[in-house]
Amino acid sequence: MSLKPLKIEEPKGKLGVLIPGLGAIGTTFIAGIESIVSGLHAPVGSLSQTGTIRLGKRTDNRVPKIKDFVPLATPEDLVIGGWDLFEDNGYEAAKKAGVLNHQDLETLKPRLEKIKPMKAVFDQHYVKKLNGTWVKEGKTKMDLAQQLMDDIQNFKDENGVDRCVMIWCASTEIFITPQPVHQTLEAFENGLRNNDINIASSMIYVYAALKMGVPFANGAPNLSADIPAMEDLAKQNGVPIVGKDFKTGQTLMKTILAPGLKARLLGLRGWFSTNILGNRDGEVLDDPESFKTKEESKLSVLEYILQPDVYPELYKDFYHKVRINYYPPHGDNKEGWDNIDIFGWMNYPMQIKINFLCRDSILAAPIVLDLVMFLDLAKRAGMSGTQEWFSLLFKSPMTAPDLYPEHDLFIQLMKFKNTLRYMMGEECITHLGLEYYD
Repeated sequence: MSLKPLKIEEPKGKLGVLIPGLGAIGTTFIAGIESIVSGLHAPVGSLSQTGTIRLGKRTDNRVPKIKDFVPLATPEDLVIGGWDLFEDNGYEAAKKAGVLNHQDLETLKPRLEKIKPMKAVFDQHYVKKLNGTWVKEGKTKMDLAQQLMDDIQNFKDENGVDRCVMIWCASTEIFITPQPVHQTLEAFENGLRNNDINIASSMIYVYAALKMGVPFANGAPNLSADIPAMEDLAKQNGVPIVGKDFKTGQTLMKTILAPGLKARLLGLRGWFSTNILGNRDGEVLDDPESFKTKEESKLSVLEYILQPDVYPELYKDFYHKVRINYYPPHGDNKEGWDNIDIFGWMNYPMQIKINFLCRDSILAAPIVLDLVMFLDLAKRAGMSGTQEWFSLLFKSPMTAPDLYPEHDLFIQLMKFKNTLRYMMGEECITHLGLEYYD
């Protein structure tokens, strides 16, 4: 069957990457891009740069790299800028973050020093543990949104950038539930003018980005783009939005392991997870209100994967506990401990224990790169609103209204690659395995 590919604009010119939050993740991403462009390191962990995609039957032997299959920008095309609540340049910020070793820092110092943050939109009410010193001032939140829009336009003009994407890499904000101000664009804009307490800083960035036609991705678990007002604005302006909360560390392990337990129909009695980390993210999450936001994101994964309503004899009432502990000596080297109590044939108990000594920003940086590349692709393909096919990159994937999120990493990857096949007019792969179709 012949399929018609989508009409996709070519990725001509420079692609601007705007990052709210030039901390550990932001600076690690920038350093990684510079090292890729310089030939110092390969893009390990990046689906857009390293991943492949099978086309047609297995016997066709058509397995190109994704970057050779769909029209993506290249790392050389990227021009990076952003905002931060501290004035440190990219090198100073990366040094304080403590992710990169001395050799890499010094090698990349000339490039990192060129990254100088714009003043951030920041209100300590939403992130209790931080006290910004490099922040914008305005009478209303609408004033602040306009300042961000001016920043975006100035960035494009000064750097000769043709188009932009925005990736939220800043800290987790306090837990906010959807309110009337979030339901319509008119209500939201009135809320900006009236400094509504339910409009957090991240939402101001989303509004500014979408008004400027800039795709937005939320790398944190806080409420931001996932409100009806921003969905409406995204569709109105033809802009894709995705999120939320980069899938790294412990939750990545859960979305790999839990599908395996369900596939083999092994029961679960309890899953205890604890983390220790010491970077700025750990300090922010030491505040109960910010932790509540993160906890909601991390707890939802198992319920959706294991489907206790469908498999009550295996997964009904399993105990799930998540803890995050601030431990400064670990810095960005987050440690995740999991104790998993399972049962099998004749209800005999078994255990799985995981100790994942990961590097949070090292896992997050290639996600940022993939979001940049594929969000830009989506925009050039005319896609707008929530893009669920990005789910494999997030802990709490955004979905269309009334749809539950898919958390199984392997189903997410299939959905992602089938979307790329659809875009390019290739048949989607179903893995039926019949002799006349494979």
